[in-house]
Amino acid sequence: KNPRRPFEKERLDKELKLVGEYGLRCKREVWRVALTLAKMRKCARTLLTLDADSERRVLEGGALLRRCLRYGLLDQEHMKLDYVLGLTLQDFLERRLQTLVFKHGLAKSIHHARVMIRQRHICVGKQMVTVPSFWVRTDSEKHIDLAPTSSLGAGGP
Repeated sequence: KNPRRPFEKERLDKELKLVGEYGLRCKREVWRVALTLAKMRKCARTLLTLDADSERRVLEGGALLRRCLRYGLLDQEHMKLDYVLGLTLQDFLERRLQTLVFKHGLAKSIHHARVMIRQRHICVGKQMVTVPSFWVRTDSEKHIDLAPTSSLGAGGP
C-alpha cells in the first residue's frame, strides 16, 4: 500500500535509509512490511479496548502473541499486547531471510545475501528458498545453510 503523502521529505529519507540498510529492492518492500505492522498494531489496539477477561481478547490476543513469539518479534518476557504496539519496522526487517543470511556470515554483504537467495544457494532446513523476504521462524533460524546443490561449497552435513 502506497503512502498517503507521496512527497513527505522525512518519510522519504527514512524509507531510503531502510532500503539501503536492509538491501531492499524498492520502497514497495518497505510499504508491504509497514502494512503488516499496521495490521498487527491495529488488532492489538482493538483487543486492548476490550475487558481483560473477555473471551475474544483471550483467544485472539493469545494467537497474536504466539505469532509474534514464533517469528521472533517478541521474546518470552514481553508477552503482552502492550509490547505489540511497540514493534517497529526494524523488528520485522531483522527477521527476513536476506538479513539473517548476512548476519550468520553466509554472505559478504546484505546485497550479496539477496543474490545468493535468488540464485538458489540458500536453503532453510531441507527446503530451498528463493524469496529474500521470506520470514524465518525462530525454530528454523538455526537451519539456514548453503544448499546441498550449491556450487559455493558443501551445504549441510
